[in-house]
Amino acid sequence: MTLAVRSLVTAAALVLAMPVAAALRPAQAAETALDRGTYLMRGIVACGNCHTPKDANGHPLADQELSGGVAIDAPVFHAVAPNITPDKATGIGNWTDAQIIDAIRNGKRPDGSTIGPPMAIPFYSRMSDSDARAIVAYLRAVKPIHHPVEKSSYKIPLPAAYGPRVTHVADTSRQNHLAYGRYLATIGHCLECHTPQLPSGQLDMRRLGAGGRELPAFPSGMTVSANLTPANPNGMAHWTNAQVETAITSGVRPDGRRLALLMAFDWYKTIDKADLDAVVAYLRTLPAATP
Repeated sequence: MTLAVRSLVTAAALVLAMPVAAALRPAQAAETALDRGTYLMRGIVACGNCHTPKDANGHPLADQELSGGVAIDAPVFHAVAPNITPDKATGIGNWTDAQIIDAIRNGKRPDGSTIGPPMAIPFYSRMSDSDARAIVAYLRAVKPIHHPVEKSSYKIPLPAAYGPRVTHVADTSRQNHLAYGRYLATIGHCLECHTPQLPSGQLDMRRLGAGGRELPAFPSGMTVSANLTPANPNGMAHWTNAQVETAITSGVRPDGRRLALLMAFDWYKTIDKADLDAVVAYLRTLPAATP
């Protein structure tokens, strides 16, 4: 057998063997609903920022995760985050998966009552079916904690509905960098705090990201949300991507000043770099607006 023929035979044998070898390699484990839910809840969705009690320094108490009781005061409400652990007496242990998703996306409890602000229903309503189910999977896995909390009170009437009832939202492709960044920023309700309010209390979506909202700061006092649009000459529009990402994940501005602990830095620090890049790319597209 000549060298040329021998080479051809060897190459053919390798080609024929490749599918067999590939079949013998262990397949990479697919992302489960719990994996995805854990990533979202411990990252950009950050439900624990409101629903988990915090220590004196403003950091979440791991042994009380999602047990509620955190009070948020504003001129028109005294909101108390409910217990959303699987405890059957004081949490959501008796709710069905569908009822939990309806509460997240439509702001409705199983008894038909409306969930009021600061729950970011207008943003959560765009959460995909698969991500909503993933968050339910995470909530089911959290340790049940018996912790009764007081009910929220409002000086304004709550809406009968936040809009047409959401029953289906398709996934946004993770390959579409800008669209996926917008999706993550939406379910992460970044613009809930960074968008001005109308006199009615609703967000002025024509000035998305313009900031200017007065919000309670930790442990006391108030802070004003920053303008994220190019209309702010001292804001993120003039920071590098790396500086924006540092501010999001650690709460430190380029000049070294710390941002208010109202932002969920303890959660945002776990966001994947690719996802963080996508979020920043989307924020760069916000049109200039003023508070």
